[in-house]
Amino acid sequence: MRRSGEPIASPAPRIGVTRWEDVAGESVERYWSAVRQSGGLVVDLSEANAGEHAVVARTLDGLMITGGVDVDPARYGAIRHEKVRTTHPERDAMETACIDVAIAREIPVLAICRGHQLLNVALGGTLLQHIDSGEHRADLRAGGMPSRWHEVRIDPASRLAGILGETQFRTNSRHHQAVRATDLAPGLRPVAFADEHGVELIEGVEGVEQRWLVGVQWHPERPEVQQRDFAPRMRRLFDAFVREAAAAAEGRSASYPATPLD
Repeated sequence: MRRSGEPIASPAPRIGVTRWEDVAGESVERYWSAVRQSGGLVVDLSEANAGEHAVVARTLDGLMITGGVDVDPARYGAIRHEKVRTTHPERDAMETACIDVAIAREIPVLAICRGHQLLNVALGGTLLQHIDSGEHRADLRAGGMPSRWHEVRIDPASRLAGILGETQFRTNSRHHQAVRATDLAPGLRPVAFADEHGVELIEGVEGVEQRWLVGVQWHPERPEVQQRDFAPRMRRLFDAFVREAAAAAEGRSASYPATPLD
């Protein structure tokens, strides 16, 4: 049952959620739960049938690209950094194919963490392969590998700011790669930012031409119970995504022009 946002018309919009069992401690059930709580129907895009997902994507109303291991640097023509460990070129190819179909069909896309990075690569961008400080990755030495936290700034004129209703807050962080201005794909607009010792990291993007294409570097699906305001804030993002998917299923757009926040 939905607890926030507008009601979703029946039948529920079909949301494809990519899944690849490649990172310990990551739970696909959190992504699925986020979609269901917002009124969507989960379509499992798992590695077991990776070769078929570009076809399946033609039946979806929305696409979610989830977190995971590093994107293969070969995909964006870079020499592999020594800190890049496990990669899955097959996953990169599968998710890129799904993104291509989603953009062509003009259905909404929400890309999370690795998904944010892959979205940038899929549209012609590159990546910073390793953040030297280590301050943006999960705390691997602590039990349960908890998230690290930092401030993120949102462009007040962006759709993301309109959805979240805020332009600055603390967010979780579980990544060691990043997108900078010099890495940004030409089809994306940077809308969220974090500081890395004087280097600006792009923590959120929106499509320049697409009706609803959003990438976030953080993990909005994680409950993060120690930060009480985090999950309610991120619920607005999932609600907006599924609401737009429902509109796409009906052949219309639920999006609204970005309204600058004071």
